Amino acid sequence: MSSRPFDLRLSGLSAALIVALLATSASADVNPQPNVPAPEDTPYPGTIALSVDASDPSQGIFRAHETIPVQAGELTLLYPKWLPGNHSPSGPIDKLAGIKISANGKPLTWTRDKYDVYAFHVDVPQAASSIDVDYQFLSARARNEGRIVMTNEMLDLQWNTVVLYPAGHYSRQITYAPSLKLPGGWQFGTALETQGKSGDTVTFKPTTLNTLVDSPLYAGEYFKRVDLDPGAKVPVHMDLVADAPKYLEFTPEELQAHRNLVTQAYKLFDSHHYDHYDFLFSLSDEMSGNGLEHHQSSEDGTGADYFTEWKSNAPGRDLLAHEYTHSWNGKFRRPADLWTPNFNVPMGDSLLWVYEGQTQYWGFVLAARSGLWNADQFKDALALVAATYERNRPGFDWRNVQDTTNDPTIAQRAPLPFRNYQMSEDYYSAGQLIWLAVDSKIRSLTNDKRSLDDFAKAFFGADNGSFVTKTYTFNDVVAALNGVAKNDWASFLRSRLDANQPPMDGIAASGWKLVYTDQESDYEKALEKNRKFADFAYSIGLTLADKDAEISDVRWNSPAFKAGISPGAELVAVNGHAYKSELLKDAITAAKSDNKPIELLIKHDDEYKTVPVDYHDGLQYPHLVRAGGSDYLSQIIAAKP
Repeated sequence: MSSRPFDLRLSGLSAALIVALLATSASADVNPQPNVPAPEDTPYPGTIALSVDASDPSQGIFRAHETIPVQAGELTLLYPKWLPGNHSPSGPIDKLAGIKISANGKPLTWTRDKYDVYAFHVDVPQAASSIDVDYQFLSARARNEGRIVMTNEMLDLQWNTVVLYPAGHYSRQITYAPSLKLPGGWQFGTALETQGKSGDTVTFKPTTLNTLVDSPLYAGEYFKRVDLDPGAKVPVHMDLVADAPKYLEFTPEELQAHRNLVTQAYKLFDSHHYDHYDFLFSLSDEMSGNGLEHHQSSEDGTGADYFTEWKSNAPGRDLLAHEYTHSWNGKFRRPADLWTPNFNVPMGDSLLWVYEGQTQYWGFVLAARSGLWNADQFKDALALVAATYERNRPGFDWRNVQDTTNDPTIAQRAPLPFRNYQMSEDYYSAGQLIWLAVDSKIRSLTNDKRSLDDFAKAFFGADNGSFVTKTYTFNDVVAALNGVAKNDWASFLRSRLDANQPPMDGIAASGWKLVYTDQESDYEKALEKNRKFADFAYSIGLTLADKDAEISDVRWNSPAFKAGISPGAELVAVNGHAYKSELLKDAITAAKSDNKPIELLIKHDDEYKTVPVDYHDGLQYPHLVRAGGSDYLSQIIAAKP
């Protein structure tokens, strides 16, 4: 229904005045801006005391108290929104609760900013020299609520979740004096420096806000600290928390592989940008797995049996190598548009194919060089990456690698109905393939005299010992590559970043080719077992959660897609028999010599239907085989003497 036109003749106001009033009313809602002071590179006066009580893990509550030096007038407090490593506005504001502010024992009224829910305004009275702020962080208790960071046996304290900080200053100009109360008897690991301990409360040396947020803490009932670089002036430790004591046991060979990781990283970068480093590592089936980089530490998490089932846990053993690489690539050297003065200024993600893509490349390589993977495991893992982009990323019909750098802001890793077609953060693994092509090209141009190792040493290894973040641009990357081997690197990179096709040429350039057989590699078998899924993406086009047979992805335009199958459905039966992954494998194999379609009984919502899938090319699993020419891949993963 249309509204009745406004009749100027019925108003006592002049037409000109009415137009002006309407314009004023409209402009009030155009380009709304938060009432938040912009950050300036000036010190915040005084030190903010922050105490966190995490002593009762049964309810997952972190209780925080701040005493903030203030001056009279309006003060804006910010909750961190744009989180380093997440590359997105993902600060968990939904779990912040119970905010109460007082001065001199009297409560103060606060209001949330109209246009920025992460900003809180409070008027500080004349007589107040400080304010007290109390609040809680209510951590997820079920996985559908978010990442589990506290269980009855362990916790992961990310300081950004328990801090409110004053607006108007760079984060490096705000000083905090943090303390933490833990459950009785728990031990902890962190990059923060301890000042003292009283009972179950530990006090840390005052530090800047940017360092505090960059220094999470793992604590647990079952804890072990392992020296990964014995005798070194700059210590590197692995701080383990586990569901039970048995998971903290490992063999000398397993320990040596982790020590080799440090050695091989130093040989690669010929530098370090920390005075100590801690791998914070949870071995748990209860606390969520994690992988998040920090300058002097990393948050790492796998299943509880990481060590106890070592032979079957190769998938994921590149995790520590990836996050460790970030100390050089991402924390010390950082894309210019990803550096921000505080945690509420938006980030730019345009160079994530360097930040994450090259880190993904080195994570694989260092896993192999250190012995966390053997050569076959490396190649089988790379084959799966290559197969994803050869057969399971039809989204390249409409997107390119560069556009996927927007995905942290677009989706923030939320589940997607057709992930292979929508694509999601492909700057990681597609970026990895681009850097394989770069490495192979450098080796070819220089007759094996130089490689991407030389770029890593020059670009990320600069200013050994410096903690000061050094930003870079696309042109800086190109210039550094030209310093290693002259080439039109700008065109080389842009042709792969901007093309509507996957960057596959690095596999052939490294002396290998991708083939498919009806046999899974041991690595892929372990991957499916550990992550509880069944992968038929390269044959009929289905990926299923093996536990409940839910279809998690359907390859766009695959035989399953053309048959009308969609994600979210349940596969109930195959050719009239109750679904099991082995049964579907048998049916796909049999259809290779039979022109009859494979009949799948699908349940979606409360409806059942039998769907014929016309596919006759058998099981398809990826492998890498030698293709002639220089075997750069074997050179790339060889340990440095």
